[in-house]
Amino acid sequence: MPFYHGLKSYIHDPARGDFPHYPGKQAWIAGRLLALRRDLHDAIGRDRRPRSLIVGSWNIRAFDDGTPRLDESYHYIAEIIGNFDICAVQEIKGDLEPLDRLRKLLGPGWEYFVSDVSTHKGGNNERMAFLYNTNRVFFRRLVGELVLDPDDLAGSDQFARSPFFAAFQADWFRFCLCSTHVIYGGTSADDKVLRAEEITQMTRMLVNRAKSEDQVYILLGDMNIEKRDGPIMQALRDSQMEVPVFPATNLLGDKHYDQMAYTVQGAATRKTRLIRSGLFDWRRSVFGPFPQTEFDMLPAGEKAGPSRRLAHADMIAHYKPVCDAQRAAAGKAPYSDFERSYGLWTTFEMSDHLPIWIELEVDYSDEYLERYV
Repeated sequence: MPFYHGLKSYIHDPARGDFPHYPGKQAWIAGRLLALRRDLHDAIGRDRRPRSLIVGSWNIRAFDDGTPRLDESYHYIAEIIGNFDICAVQEIKGDLEPLDRLRKLLGPGWEYFVSDVSTHKGGNNERMAFLYNTNRVFFRRLVGELVLDPDDLAGSDQFARSPFFAAFQADWFRFCLCSTHVIYGGTSADDKVLRAEEITQMTRMLVNRAKSEDQVYILLGDMNIEKRDGPIMQALRDSQMEVPVFPATNLLGDKHYDQMAYTVQGAATRKTRLIRSGLFDWRRSVFGPFPQTEFDMLPAGEKAGPSRRLAHADMIAHYKPVCDAQRAAAGKAPYSDFERSYGLWTTFEMSDHLPIWIELEVDYSDEYLERYV
């Protein structure tokens, strides 16, 4: 469970000059966290099976590059990731202090490790990270990157961002996560071919590894898949990996960028068993938009109390002075039209992607004991 004791420091004290632009900061963050916790419970926690494994993946936009995120955004991101047992995160930037801050908010049971910065062409100066709950998952001391032979990928001699993998175990389940951020490059036909080829080569390598290793391989991340029925998605489906169905993961709801796939055949004696899969939309509880029409239809209990829903107009009114002060502190002018820019601003506080997750069975003890009966 994430730590909340840091909320004690968010007290508005005019005598000391604390948070002069943000009166009520402590209560605001606590109220949004209560709403977020309720949504996370409804979406993930309520139907979770005992002793299952929940694997998440989230492209957190430019974490953390440019204007520093608000304190509260770290709390919200930690609350979401804390509902997973392990989470692959893409678009981590060079400075690791923000990631360490996130880990501390997740609590002492959480650890992380990251890839090096991708400084070559197409790498966008990004890292990839795994954050994991050591009470549920342990690291099996294997970490690496997928590397191609020079002639494996047409139009390039290597992945734009090397897929990052590490081996873990949860109960009886031995698995290796491979996180990827597939090249985007553009919208031309050739660009899309390269994206599909990257996916084809990744899945080929993982399937081949699974044939000789007693572990399951899970490929996950931002695969820049635009259409569910397009050629890039087809490259993932054509692999010998199982592909759960996820809704669109961009904020407009029309792109299927983020995906997961896992091996089901190979040397692993305990097969991958999917219990559930899903996407979590944090906008109902933090930042929005939560349309006024939906707000008007809410039961009375959701319009009052600390975890109440807030209409989109209320969110904008609250955050305008906060954003103005944030940008002034960074030496930037305020947005000329905050209401119009609000959606863009929230993508740099949370993300322009929604996190996805799968729940897997990891307790195979009954089957093992039945061998001896």
